[in-house]
Amino acid sequence: MRGEDRPGTTRRSVLRAAVVLPLAAACSAPSGSTAPSGSTAPSGSAAPQAGPAPSAATSAAATPSARPPTGEVERATSGRPEVALTFHGAGDLDLARKVLGTLHDRGAGVTVLAVGTWLQQSPDAARIVTDLGHELGNHTWSHRDIDGLAESAARVEIERCRDLIAAATGGPGAFFRPSQAQHATPEVRALAAAAGYPTVLSYNVDSRDFTDPGAAAIRRNVATATAGSVVSMHLGHPGTLAALPGLLDDLAARGLTPVTATRLFG
Repeated sequence: MRGEDRPGTTRRSVLRAAVVLPLAAACSAPSGSTAPSGSTAPSGSAAPQAGPAPSAATSAAATPSARPPTGEVERATSGRPEVALTFHGAGDLDLARKVLGTLHDRGAGVTVLAVGTWLQQSPDAARIVTDLGHELGNHTWSHRDIDGLAESAARVEIERCRDLIAAATGGPGAFFRPSQAQHATPEVRALAAAAGYPTVLSYNVDSRDFTDPGAAAIRRNVATATAGSVVSMHLGHPGTLAALPGLLDDLAARGLTPVTATRLFG
């Protein structure tokens, strides 16, 4: 698979750092997986363009691992009847606006892990996310296979997106999620922590909406979510928008409330 966030990825990284971080609480309150279709590159993504230079400062449910890696969260254990719908932030801006507006109108808060090139190409994207009451996070600059990058290149992918989010919102965003991988390696988690993200946000339910399986299939996949689940979804696919009304009805019928990841782990 290329272009998508691959569940259960275990590819060997070429990064050189080897730091294992302690599990940290979710980042501060919000400052606020496009996605590929089959083997294509993420919709809405493009080759990296000139943008802010990094600053020194700053298929159904995915098979859950028995224990999330240290420094990463994939589901909450509070017992509250809540789930986090998390979205790969890329793709057509009008479609993204409709998805986020539908969620807002239904009282659902979500977390958008934005690709930096999408934010650069769509200057209104960050404001649309936060103005509708959702939160914004970091999904790397250009959605490359972060596990296959040298340490310096991986650092740039994280920091360049962080700096664009900070320029738009005043903060780095709520969480970091690696690109083309369900879980972050220890090396990537170390780079994320150094960039201001002590907790990496994974997921334990994959909607598979990036495969365009149709609204009914997306609803079935998300129906595997239980209290505390983090669900991976994508803004850039019409099927996702079509699935939302029924999907939200399904969650409500089971007493589950969609909230931001910050709320879920708070």
